[in-house]
Amino acid sequence: MQTSHENTKKNENQLIDASKATQQEDIRTDRSFDAIADHFEKKVYGGLKGDIRLAVLRRDIFEYSTQMRRKLGRPLRILDVGAGLAQIAIELATQGHSVVINDISANMLEKAQARVAQIDKDWDLKDLDITWYVCPYQALQDKLAKDTNKFDLIMSHALLEWLAEPAKVMDFFDQHLTDDGALSLCFYNPASFDYRNLIMGNFNLLDNTDYKADNKKSLTPNHPVAKEEVESWLAAHHYHVVLTSGLRVFHDYAPLKRGGHNDPDAVIRMELRYSQLEPYKWLGRYLHILAARHA
Repeated sequence: MQTSHENTKKNENQLIDASKATQQEDIRTDRSFDAIADHFEKKVYGGLKGDIRLAVLRRDIFEYSTQMRRKLGRPLRILDVGAGLAQIAIELATQGHSVVINDISANMLEKAQARVAQIDKDWDLKDLDITWYVCPYQALQDKLAKDTNKFDLIMSHALLEWLAEPAKVMDFFDQHLTDDGALSLCFYNPASFDYRNLIMGNFNLLDNTDYKADNKKSLTPNHPVAKEEVESWLAAHHYHVVLTSGLRVFHDYAPLKRGGHNDPDAVIRMELRYSQLEPYKWLGRYLHILAARHA
């Protein structure tokens, strides 16, 4: 039979163990989707949400890359950091640009490479200029050291919110971007989390300051960066914002699908229309900022 002293000691040990577990959970590390690559592909790009995302990014990036190509009189050198499935980067390679694709997950890049193989098969494009690096972005420094040419465009889509120290990636961008190059940053919008849960009536979730998504499979980041924070980084590193767009500015907020919501093409058309308009773009589940470096 346990004494009251033994019970007290046991409870104290349990509290200490719980505290240690919480501290371990709070230690942030760069996130890899290697273990859930199939889930990521299906959840992010398996439906209309992914089609909207790609439609907005294609419009923003392809228009700007075309302008840059005309200005420079040559194809661009492009780096995609934390590329995931790398759809936009691969399409830029089909346009004749030289592309370096990086991700921390080997499984994600295997899926991207399978996409390239399918493009080669369908379009007979045998000379795509793509280089692949499986590693954290911090290890790219050594891999890129042999090539002294910098990049005209660096893309980083849905990466900032999964980094342990997202502000530090700006130094990496500075080092590898040309003096008149541009950044394409797409990141989760924390304001959209609050707004969607307000609409859904999830007030208990919003009142819970200790709430954390289960990031074993969840694709909702626990440490998103607000647009004001990203804008402050860009200003501090001497970039000026060329354009901003919202991705999924209304689609996710419509629990009752009626009228035009039943037509995917109409949804994409309206998402594109409102993605760059005030105040709607700031409601996007993700935000895209294209910023040019001051020469």
